[in-house]
Amino acid sequence: MDRLETLRVFVAVAEEAGFAPAARRLAMSPPAVTRAIAALEERIGTRLLHRTTRIVRLTEAGSRFLTDCKRILGELEEAEASAAGSHTEPRGQLRVTASMMFGRMFVAPILLDFLARHPQVMARMLLVDRIVDLVEEGLDVAIRIAHLADSSLSAVRVGSVRRVVCASPRYLAEHGTPRTPAELSRFEVYMFSSSTAEPAWSFSSGARGQTISPPTKLLVNTAEVAIAAAVAGRGLTRVLSYQIAPELRAGQLQIVLEDFEPPPLPIHVVYPEGRRANARVRAFVDFAVDRLRADKSLNP
Repeated sequence: MDRLETLRVFVAVAEEAGFAPAARRLAMSPPAVTRAIAALEERIGTRLLHRTTRIVRLTEAGSRFLTDCKRILGELEEAEASAAGSHTEPRGQLRVTASMMFGRMFVAPILLDFLARHPQVMARMLLVDRIVDLVEEGLDVAIRIAHLADSSLSAVRVGSVRRVVCASPRYLAEHGTPRTPAELSRFEVYMFSSSTAEPAWSFSSGARGQTISPPTKLLVNTAEVAIAAAVAGRGLTRVLSYQIAPELRAGQLQIVLEDFEPPPLPIHVVYPEGRRANARVRAFVDFAVDRLRADKSLNP
């Protein structure tokens, strides 16, 4: 087995976290995969994988080597495509990440349409409510809702979302409407937070900001539960505006305290390589940017 094929085997084992699933992915026998990894480790002179009867995971050296392997194989794939005269035709595997709810509502439909348009592209999608290191985890594109720190990543702004307090019209009719954040203490609050820190809501009023920790009936780490409680007329919640776009259109929820909302959060499409990004990454970034910018719920 040549060196490049050995690298492909190592990447498959690392991504599948096992020899048997990697063998199925590569249409090889498990013993052949095991021999290839053993030969690779012997040639390099260091252990790349921790093996147990239940799991295979990367060593520290293996994690660094995986990043280099993906870069090498990606550059080789792009060089072959360019030499074949198909540099602009997207092909190969695309790895995309986004937060759970935004990914389900917006990114997944975009990715499915992109794959239908480009049959030579395969994709992996990681939906997780944390900031993912694209280079370290071998990902191509992230869609992020946040103010971005300075980095070597390329970023294209595609919209913004508001942090909104809302309740059902029925609840507001029965209990009244808060006019200032300080009045939240009189209402039932169902709070969504992915953090374990003490829950609090920040508000703005002109140049001044304030933080309120209203008495919380329920604290939950998924927005869907808090939204469902608000729709059911249980009380108030605060979420990102895109998360309740369907409920707003249906008249199930109503936004309050709009004059006290903090500044909107920007949405960016982020990718590592700028102008050097390969054809599939460039094509997906352009496709996603156009679709996200055209969505009125992200660009009111």
